[in-house]
Amino acid sequence: METENLTETLQLERIEVNLFRGTTADNSPGRIFGGQVIGQSLLAAYETVEDRICHSLHCYFIRPGDPTVPIVFEVDRSRDGGSFTTRRVIAIQHGQQIFNLAASFMALEEGYEHQAPMPAAKSWADLPDEAELQKAAMKDAPEEAKRWLSRPRPIEMRSVDARSYFQAGGPKDPQSQSWMRAREPIGPDQHMHQVILAYASDMNLLSTAMRPHRVHWQTPGFQSASLDHAMWFHKPINFNDWHLYAQDSPSASGGRGFIRGSIFAADGTLVASVAQEGLMRMRKPKA
Repeated sequence: METENLTETLQLERIEVNLFRGTTADNSPGRIFGGQVIGQSLLAAYETVEDRICHSLHCYFIRPGDPTVPIVFEVDRSRDGGSFTTRRVIAIQHGQQIFNLAASFMALEEGYEHQAPMPAAKSWADLPDEAELQKAAMKDAPEEAKRWLSRPRPIEMRSVDARSYFQAGGPKDPQSQSWMRAREPIGPDQHMHQVILAYASDMNLLSTAMRPHRVHWQTPGFQSASLDHAMWFHKPINFNDWHLYAQDSPSASGGRGFIRGSIFAADGTLVASVAQEGLMRMRKPKA
């Protein structure tokens, strides 16, 4: 099975001036990966924007996506201003919203600069591919989960500190670090590097919030899902190169976990920041 090329599979078909249609790769599980809808929604917004780069996006996951049918993306051209362009995108399946995104764009300009330093981390060269670790850890998982884990993953990830379900022992701190990059060439278009980084930004966030509680997505009775997601782009990106995704979860309460992420290029440049809240709860047994 060939590795999915996200530059191709995230592409959209224009069906009207502000309407686009996207599909899901054949190897998706029972619901659509949230990063796919983030990436395709950002790409739909970019189809209506000229000569400006996204600097922030904010979105909500409303309903689980159906991977067996196309997604229609409706773009609202909220504002074209002198400095900023604003777009709102609604993703629709079966006549209902499954997701919405607001994004802001601006032309590149010079200004004041500072950034947080990149945390110390092991090099990607000294770490195994996380997909291989997952397959080994899930050897006794249901067949559907095994099929999902055995597919070639479009984002290569190497975890500095393996997920809680890879290791025995007690609860772990709600922090994690992973190196990541796109497996297939993206090309020179900076828009697509942002789109594919946005796709990858939804990876492993909730698992960071799960670490103190020794649960994961295969724990019987455990329910998890992304609820909202925000992302800020600080610098140009070459996502064919390795990036460190440093995450921490300062809070979990009320059936939700909150996670922050910082994405650094290998040279220490902070290229993007992420925040997400997700559902984390144990289903009550039926009476």
